[in-house]
Amino acid sequence: MKLDLLLRNADIITMDDRRPHATSLGIWQGRIVGLDDDLDGVDAAEVLDLDGATVTPGFIDAHCHTAWFGLGLGEVDVSGARGLDPLYALLEADMAGGKQAGWLMATGFSQTQHGGEFPDIAVLDRITGDRPLFMRHNSGHMAVVNTAALRLAGAEAVSFPDPDGGVIVRDAVGRPTGLVQETAQQLIQQLILPYPLEAIEAALDRATRQYASEGITSFTEAGIGGGWIGHSPVELAAYQRAAAHGRLHARAQVMPVLDVLHALDGHGSDSPAAVSKGLDLGISTGFGNDYLSLGPTKVFLDGSLLGETAAVSHEFCSHGQKDNTGNVGYFQADPAQLKERIEAAYAAGWSIAAHAIGDRAIDLAIDIIADCQATYGPRTVPNRIEHASMTRPDQLARLATANIAVTPQASFFREGGDGMTTSLGQDRLPWAYRAASFLEAGITLAGSSDRPVADGNVLRGMQAFVDRRTDSGAVFGNPDERLTARQALDIYTTGAAAATGTMDIKGSLTPGKLADFTVLSASPLDAPDIGALEVLATAVGGRFTHQATAAEFQHAALTRQSS
Repeated sequence: MKLDLLLRNADIITMDDRRPHATSLGIWQGRIVGLDDDLDGVDAAEVLDLDGATVTPGFIDAHCHTAWFGLGLGEVDVSGARGLDPLYALLEADMAGGKQAGWLMATGFSQTQHGGEFPDIAVLDRITGDRPLFMRHNSGHMAVVNTAALRLAGAEAVSFPDPDGGVIVRDAVGRPTGLVQETAQQLIQQLILPYPLEAIEAALDRATRQYASEGITSFTEAGIGGGWIGHSPVELAAYQRAAAHGRLHARAQVMPVLDVLHALDGHGSDSPAAVSKGLDLGISTGFGNDYLSLGPTKVFLDGSLLGETAAVSHEFCSHGQKDNTGNVGYFQADPAQLKERIEAAYAAGWSIAAHAIGDRAIDLAIDIIADCQATYGPRTVPNRIEHASMTRPDQLARLATANIAVTPQASFFREGGDGMTTSLGQDRLPWAYRAASFLEAGITLAGSSDRPVADGNVLRGMQAFVDRRTDSGAVFGNPDERLTARQALDIYTTGAAAATGTMDIKGSLTPGKLADFTVLSASPLDAPDIGALEVLATAVGGRFTHQATAAEFQHAALTRQSS
């Protein structure tokens, strides 16, 4: 037998408790075939001496928005602006430079970067004139638009009603301020969508090249095909095209939004439940292959913490000039209606990924999913609660009993932690973005970023789970929720694999599993700052999607020797 690739002289962290460490790893036809003495006497077409560099399983981001991120790389990025005047200057520069045709699209806005202030619609109108503007908030749960955009949507008038599950924010006399929240974004987005398949394919290429440079070998796209999060009703075709054309540089599991599932007509003898809600041809969760597959269907139950629209049991704290008296957020639709739609999808074979941030929304998600599992049985691809940001102590046992996976993001802590602390108050802060207590309760915890809502770099995400530091230097939430470095690595490998239903082929460097791995400049298990480590190489199925230069490998080796 001749291997395709043999890694030697490496510090291999397998994440397999039966064989936790190795120095050599063999790959054949995209799979791991052996470690260390398994490989004695075996030749390989390519042998790489890693000179002590660390090899881990490839990183898995279990919740991100890849098409959105890739499209944003071609838009005006305002995330670096601090203060509204620099933000206005970025928009003015794009208007003057003519870099975009048609709509002025911007990304990366957060009021937390501007002292809690939102752009003045009068200033935006002066800059943009009759050119419509859509500037997405980095939470994805709201956007800033100008009068031209509102006029095109027919939503400029004081009398225009708010849509269900959304708000057109208005001033004291009822005039729109330019801020549209939750489902109100769709009033504007329906004027922009759908994006051309080529644009989405190019966005996937741009985004997943960056993923590869950061050690990511698999990801879950948290919402395609419709709603305010999708980009085209044929978005899956863009993924298929990208994979066929070599422009998808990581394995993808995609979640269709619940909005795109529809009634199906089958044979009269078919169970009504089995065809009640799905995609054409009856495909559902699990359809696809090792490179591209369908995950759960994604459903939004509530909003966001940063936008103070999450459905919580106790009102948000008032702060600054904002009076939050009575503000406990809201659901995206009537709970009874949400339950009916989710049950129809579950009965037809779909796993459920419920976006639930506030504890009231988590209650609703647990109730619905537990009832579905009791009626129709468990799912091979686990049911999940996306974010699970405000989890009460009594909800931990319920999550564990129902075997529901959770995906909180530590990437929010640095930029958003201080703001969330102000909104939540000290009494409820221990409930926020749990980690250690999820693991202690036996709940599957998946590492994820929610990129581009937050920083998508996995190594920095691991460090954030370890230290939970905010911009001010404070520890966000309960310090006891901090993870060890080993736990942080686990949730981005074995934990994320378990949550995505792929533990049999991913998550650890075990013979028989896919040869997806990441080469790091040093071990994340004892690095003083995990986020400062370099990704030297990334491989998917034994094929390198990213490789550092020989000089960069040499520099990393010298750094290890001197430390």
